[in-house]
Amino acid sequence: GENKSLEVVLAKSVRCCVKSEILWLMYAKHKWTSGDVSGAREVLKDAFVSLAGNEKVWLAAVKLEKENQEYELARDVLARARASAGTERIWMKSALLERELHDEHQEEVLLTTALSKFPQFHKFYLMLGQLYERKNNSSEAKETYTKGIKQCPNCVPLWVSLARLEGKITGWSRARAVLEKARLKNPKNAELWLEAIRVEAKTNDSPLIAFNMLAKALQECPKSGILWAEAIEMESKPAKKSRSVDALKRCDQDPHVILAVAKLFWQNRQIEKARLWFNRALGVDSDYGDAWAAAYKFEVQNGTSEKQQEIMSKCIEAEPHHGEKWIAVSKNINNGNLKTEHILKLVAQSINVN
Repeated sequence: GENKSLEVVLAKSVRCCVKSEILWLMYAKHKWTSGDVSGAREVLKDAFVSLAGNEKVWLAAVKLEKENQEYELARDVLARARASAGTERIWMKSALLERELHDEHQEEVLLTTALSKFPQFHKFYLMLGQLYERKNNSSEAKETYTKGIKQCPNCVPLWVSLARLEGKITGWSRARAVLEKARLKNPKNAELWLEAIRVEAKTNDSPLIAFNMLAKALQECPKSGILWAEAIEMESKPAKKSRSVDALKRCDQDPHVILAVAKLFWQNRQIEKARLWFNRALGVDSDYGDAWAAAYKFEVQNGTSEKQQEIMSKCIEAEPHHGEKWIAVSKNINNGNLKTEHILKLVAQSINVN
């Protein structure tokens, strides 16, 4: 059949082009998706011979073992990968596996070793800081984020993590100071402004301070979709429509703004218009998980089971990785092995349309 002939072509192609990373990976994936896990292992072993030290081949071998819940084999592959290729990504995947397996000691050992090898790689500081936060070791977390900022002053997630930690342990005035310093080092950064706006919205009884902060933010970043989307969300119901018109004038192709408009139509029970705008958001950026989750919840409440299944199937095909709410669920330590459809349902639960 077609499956068999594809296998013959792939087997022949890797013999002819032994240095082609993409052909080896396609061949291994074909074996795996056809249900031949041991065959996929053999293909990757052969690939190691032809492509010694190739990061993608190592990571494909790790993924194969993880997906089949062979965690000890995955650990073994990663240990060999660290010795052979030893890239930042391989060290990061090693630490992530230990995080998923809840081995905090081994995760800490890997991250501290990785930082001594790659002191400029911001994700190691983030992961180690998060580990210390999970262990309720705030002082170590703070020190880690601070060291990370010294090495990577343009890494916005490190500044945001430090500000949030300061908010919890020292108070919001300290968090504000961190965010002000972050904006001085990284001018015209919409994510830092957004964090500052949310701090003011959370800590003040009057919304005026947050609105003033938003006005300053939009002056500095007039074409930022995340800021305009927040502006629509922050407005009272009667003012949302005119705010969305302003937002669309500035950035009509931004998925955050398009999603905010779709939610506004949903809020106003304009079902067909909402559906149109949800589809538009997905068309503009299929990697934006928050839009998939909102569209799915919208169809659960207003559509047929066919519409719900259509969103689900397209989302699984798109395999989104971005979006604030999406990442909060997909990167959660307890959700390491969740498939796209389960993440979609969990994120959909967190979508609110008032």
